[in-house]
Amino acid sequence: MWQHSPSDGKMAGETPESSGTSLLHDAEATPRKPRHFLKDVIFHGKFQLLNCLTPEENTGCQHGLYFQDGERRVDYILTYHIKKPSSSRSNRQSSRFTDNAFTRSLRRGTARLGRAPPPQPRGDPEVASQDHSMDYHVDDKRLHREEFEGNLRDMGIELEKDEDTKTPGVGFVKIHAPWHVLCREAEFMKLKMPTKKVYEMKQSTGVGAKINTLVNKVTEPLYPNVEDNRTHNVKHLSYMFSREKQHLFDLSDRDSFFDSKTRASIVFEVLKRTKCTKAKYSMGFTSLLGSGVYTDAYPLHDGDLDGENVEPNDRKLLYEEWASYSVFYKYQPIGLVRKYFGEKIGLYFAWLGLYTQMLIPASLVGVIVFLYGCATVDDNIPSMEICHPKNNITMCPLCDRACSYWKLKEACGTARASHLFDNPATVFFSIFMALWAAMFMEHWKRRQMRLNYEWDLTGFEEEEEELKDHPRAEYELRVMQKSLKKEHKTQKNPTEIAEETTNKWKQTVQSAMAGLKLTEKEKLTCRDRLPAYMTNVVMMLLMIGVTFAIVFGVILYRISTKTALHMSNNPTTRSNVRLTVKTTAAIINLVVILILDEVYGAVARWLTVLEVPKTDKSFEERLIFKTFILKFVNAFTPIIYIAFFRGRLVGRPGSYLYVFESYRMEECAHGGCLMELCIQLSITMLGKQLIQNNLFEIGIPKLKKLIRYIKSKRRSFQEEEREKKLQRYETDHFLEPFAGLTPEYMEMIIQFGFVTLFVASFPLAPLFALLNNIIEIRLDAKKFVAELRRPVAARAKDIGIWYNLLRAVAKVAVIINAFVISFTSDFIPRLVYQYMYSPDGSMHGFVNHTLSYFNVSNFQDGKEPMDPQHQVEMCRYKDYREPPWSNTPYVISKEFWAVLAARLAFVIVFQNVVMLMSDIVDWLIPDIPKDISLQIHKEKILMVELFMKEEQGKIQFIDSMMPCGGKEKRNNHAPIARSRSIPHTHSHTHANNF
Repeated sequence: MWQHSPSDGKMAGETPESSGTSLLHDAEATPRKPRHFLKDVIFHGKFQLLNCLTPEENTGCQHGLYFQDGERRVDYILTYHIKKPSSSRSNRQSSRFTDNAFTRSLRRGTARLGRAPPPQPRGDPEVASQDHSMDYHVDDKRLHREEFEGNLRDMGIELEKDEDTKTPGVGFVKIHAPWHVLCREAEFMKLKMPTKKVYEMKQSTGVGAKINTLVNKVTEPLYPNVEDNRTHNVKHLSYMFSREKQHLFDLSDRDSFFDSKTRASIVFEVLKRTKCTKAKYSMGFTSLLGSGVYTDAYPLHDGDLDGENVEPNDRKLLYEEWASYSVFYKYQPIGLVRKYFGEKIGLYFAWLGLYTQMLIPASLVGVIVFLYGCATVDDNIPSMEICHPKNNITMCPLCDRACSYWKLKEACGTARASHLFDNPATVFFSIFMALWAAMFMEHWKRRQMRLNYEWDLTGFEEEEEELKDHPRAEYELRVMQKSLKKEHKTQKNPTEIAEETTNKWKQTVQSAMAGLKLTEKEKLTCRDRLPAYMTNVVMMLLMIGVTFAIVFGVILYRISTKTALHMSNNPTTRSNVRLTVKTTAAIINLVVILILDEVYGAVARWLTVLEVPKTDKSFEERLIFKTFILKFVNAFTPIIYIAFFRGRLVGRPGSYLYVFESYRMEECAHGGCLMELCIQLSITMLGKQLIQNNLFEIGIPKLKKLIRYIKSKRRSFQEEEREKKLQRYETDHFLEPFAGLTPEYMEMIIQFGFVTLFVASFPLAPLFALLNNIIEIRLDAKKFVAELRRPVAARAKDIGIWYNLLRAVAKVAVIINAFVISFTSDFIPRLVYQYMYSPDGSMHGFVNHTLSYFNVSNFQDGKEPMDPQHQVEMCRYKDYREPPWSNTPYVISKEFWAVLAARLAFVIVFQNVVMLMSDIVDWLIPDIPKDISLQIHKEKILMVELFMKEEQGKIQFIDSMMPCGGKEKRNNHAPIARSRSIPHTHSHTHANNF
């Protein structure tokens, strides 16, 4: 049945070609400057293109947010490729799908009969065959679309097509879910919706309430100007939507009862459940996207961000109050973020906001610890002894042949700088950060429970969502290929071919019945995935091996560069060898880490695709695990080497350890490797944040925008100022698709590792993380609001696997910091000397105590300095060994074993004490806030009371509708029911009387 389109006055089934003659005169009457789509994209950028292209004026559809009738809202968009004719562009033609069953069946019948395609024009046979093949695939996709859209229509979904848009080669299918479909699917999805029942939330009283009131008044300027962010004393009682209990809900405004986020998620659920079954193998929505039947699928943003006549909408409000750098000091409107993007994205930004808030006290304590080191550097006795002018200790050469003997006072600067990070306060800070991590995890669990209550997720179970999680397109494709392969082998069997010829009817019936769900019966087994698993193991080990190899290469760079700089004739170069080598090696490590981060991310995704996980949840978890392992190893392997291995495998003068028989292993400076560890940490952390966050996420988009602006100056757009924008679904088509939250979480997890794992050597790490996150929140917000397509809202109660990764990092941080304090710093050797070897209980003589003697005559041939600046008989080196004049020269001394025992004891005590304190914090802080548990209990009671009142109302209604005779009959039955319980009472009474 042909339907009339109210916007253009033509039949909805009319093709663009049929109206081309009438539109041709209009095009000739109003000549327009020709455009070239590709040229506009290249020279002016896709966003400039959105502003310069000219759509047809259509105020009724409000810039593409509604159907042509201006009443039905567009809930979802499907796009597909269309082959545009080379003739002049016809006007916009939007046609609503009709219910002409006869036409559909006629098209499908001709397709099943295998009707030959129309004859090709004479010309090159090869070109003609290619065109024929292309047309065949286009027709095949069109038939799939027609069937899929017909099935959607059968489920009550309303569709409208738009093929003649300002985006050449792209057709749009606008999807609208009417009221009855929304109600049905909301009931299936068990969505909790607010009822008419409103109750007052219990407010705390006493001193705590007064303190909260005072804090709220002080922090009021920090709250965004968003209504959803204000605290309310009342809350609507929520209940899972049911069509039988619609009277419980406020349905006075049906258009706003289900918001745009909920409508899009409902339509997405219908799309995932709809399949094409006319083909031999059923194809789901994901398979249609993967095979190119549809090119994209996305919900629409609510409206524009800026402009003269932009109507107020949630997207514009988020852009002004959340995605702007001018509001960096304000809290996030988490309620509005959840309302617009869904619970999963809302939880991410709530977690990021809480993490950033918790970094404030950690940053303050870190700065205090750093300032304490600066204030006490002049009182540090070991560094004072090293820097003393009368210090005349001669040290052994730092490299073979090229390096000469040097004076210990030359390490004065390094020793003073090491004290800034190697002092007793860093031990306290390590304990504090371990407890901070525990408190952060507990605080997040409480915040998560509060959000679950506020967002009505208390009864939501993720297991139900997993049951509804549909197979991915790649999985369905692999299962289909497996089925085809199995069927092909079966057909090649001659015995089965004979059976097929003798029993064709049975074969036809079986294939017809089994063909629809053949792919559903098949599944991928471990045997099918075994090659992918083996590839994963080999590639993961190979990538980790690449990381180790690069770290080893940087080690060789440091060794060779140090030797080369020592041979320089420039005294300034020779005096700054250590600083130059440390800094350049750290920068090389940073560049390698940034490059390998991108490589490892691509490798992890490729390996996950090889495994062909069945669901999106399984794909995401496997991808997260691989990416985390590779990126964690990549970021922290150089740091772990400096902290725990450098300077341990050196040997001693006269018996050094060599690599490739020519490279002598590098040793730490006299102040220890902690200063070098701090340099490596600071450069890596700051470099990743400044380059990856600021340059990649801010600088590159700004540079592209600048280039587009410069290019646009070459052309005049005066005639285009009068032209209007693209439709909303066309504008959103040019935005980047949403790729998930994995990159955002991964970036923060690695940063959390920098903040907690080696915090004993870099107390300023929380401060730099805080400064980065203040920018990161607004940067991510702007990306989600303005640069990405609107993602489909996903329900979630927690942050999933990321919480387990955070807990694992926090536990490992305790162990690593214990080893850093014990083995990397000089904290334990100082304590051992002060309480075991010091004659007066002070630190005087500690430097001399840590240095051993070496007789220069014991150098190996060819290893002594080529040009010693002065004659030396004895040189010193940092180690606990017997002197050359003892009975056992150069053997490890008893002081070494005493220090080693103290170090191991400290590791055990520190680890157990800190973990015990973390468990105590975990035990003391309840996971569920007391007021939230009371409110949840109150909601359950109110829900029971609501249904009891409803049942009583039904009984009263039935009594009022029944005639008098019926009431008497009802009343006559009532005593009988009561009399059944009376004898029990009488029997007890008689028994008591007796």
